[in-house]
Amino acid sequence: MNETEEFTIGVEEEYQIINPQTGELCGRAEQIIGYARKTLDKEVVQPEMYLSQVEIATVVCQSLSEVHRELANCRRAVIEAAKQDGNAIAAAGTHPFSDWQKQELTPKRRYQNLQAELKQTIRELVIFGNHVHVGLKDKAIALQVINRARIWLSVLLALSANSPFWLGQATGYASYRTQMWSRLPLSGQPQFFNDYQEYTTLIEELISTGAIKDPTTIYWDIRLSEKFPTIEFRVTDICMTVEEAVTMAGLIRALVYTCYQEVINDESLIAVRPEILKTAHWCAARYGLTEHLVDVLEKVTLPASDLVNQFLDYLRPALEKFGDWEKVSASVQHTLEQGNGAQRQLEIYEKTGSYQEVVKYIVSQTQQGIIS
Repeated sequence: MNETEEFTIGVEEEYQIINPQTGELCGRAEQIIGYARKTLDKEVVQPEMYLSQVEIATVVCQSLSEVHRELANCRRAVIEAAKQDGNAIAAAGTHPFSDWQKQELTPKRRYQNLQAELKQTIRELVIFGNHVHVGLKDKAIALQVINRARIWLSVLLALSANSPFWLGQATGYASYRTQMWSRLPLSGQPQFFNDYQEYTTLIEELISTGAIKDPTTIYWDIRLSEKFPTIEFRVTDICMTVEEAVTMAGLIRALVYTCYQEVINDESLIAVRPEILKTAHWCAARYGLTEHLVDVLEKVTLPASDLVNQFLDYLRPALEKFGDWEKVSASVQHTLEQGNGAQRQLEIYEKTGSYQEVVKYIVSQTQQGIIS
């Protein structure tokens, strides 16, 4: 990331590789990445844990319009590469019916070491996420921003939830990917840190006890990036459409900026117990936008649309500063009306009774607005 910039945006997306005849996942990442790298830089398109996954990472973006352009270009290139290989690309947090036992691990030392350490848990972890980096180079301030931003992670999760199925079953969760991910050590919400020294001490203790080898294996939903001068948000499922992904990036940047302003203005922070945050997170993964969500500040439940609109109001000054208010607020209202990815997947299944039709729908939505 460009260290001279603040509040820049970078987005990573993890895609499913789909056999268009069967609708199943297929392990063709090496071939598809080879094709995609004819148009995308090596750093932009990468392998992931399994051969049925491909990851992209945008360049550093200054605006949401640039994020949109970069994500559209990346999706277009990967979709065309998959097409050359006789396959397709889908953006959802889990595959509706493919068996994790049939997915082959990518032959890289990092992934082999993870499998050796985490065994069955990592073998079952065939999931697909969306990571958003926001540039903020002062780590001490960034950590205080994280203390504040974590209060709102459940709303981001509810809006992005896009993984209702697992092994050919409706799980009852809007984001079953979140349930799968939560089994990893050092996943979920980070604790509250009084200062950066407390954070670095914890990292040192985790390394000295053998819990981790380095900070990159801390998988919190929001964390300081070790590679870039950014805050990294890892809480959301991959979004089905580019428009939804851009909206999430806009909300996240506005959240970072809003919390940053509170930190530098020394505004008071309401303490929220980790049990309340965990409950709010679970409710967002379970229900998405279809039921009540937890207002962690007031310790009450609210209709999902009410809490989402409260979140938008909180972010409005920051969204207006970046010129994103109209675009982001309209997109969020559209999601509230049409449903998040999980709701739309469930609607297709209810209409057709076919998981293959659900996959076809996800594939079509993944290329919406970028492939004619």
